[in-house]
Amino acid sequence: MAVNRAELIDSLNELIQTCLDAENGFQAAADRVKDPELKELFEKRSIQRAQFASELKSEVRHFGGTPLKSGSAPAALHRGLSSIKSRVRDVGDDAIIAECERLEDEAIETYQRVLKQNLTPNVIPVVKHQFAELKRSQEHMRGLGKAA
Repeated sequence: MAVNRAELIDSLNELIQTCLDAENGFQAAADRVKDPELKELFEKRSIQRAQFASELKSEVRHFGGTPLKSGSAPAALHRGLSSIKSRVRDVGDDAIIAECERLEDEAIETYQRVLKQNLTPNVIPVVKHQFAELKRSQEHMRGLGKAA
């Protein structure tokens, strides 16, 4: 089956938005956690998602599309943290970990949906590699949540 270029670009832009939201969300988490190890972890995740977005933007340009420049506003994690803040006076690291877990779950769902679509042979390895990294991150995040 032939790949519809416009649909492919839309799917890649959806992944870009997901990555940019996660980049912003993890940075927001890094800014709020008290534990220095968590801060470093979330900063690394933020940088990783920026790199993923950059890779995807390159693919969009390759197909003659215009890549998204920013994620959704406000980002998913920021909304979650704001929600928690409205209920709890001092947001602790446990609540931030839980929101990061939710953020990872949403990203996994988006990648799974896109991977079911008809992608071009050069895009598949990029998306699959990123998906595998997200799965590892999701498992690690779940481990943090259980340890907390």
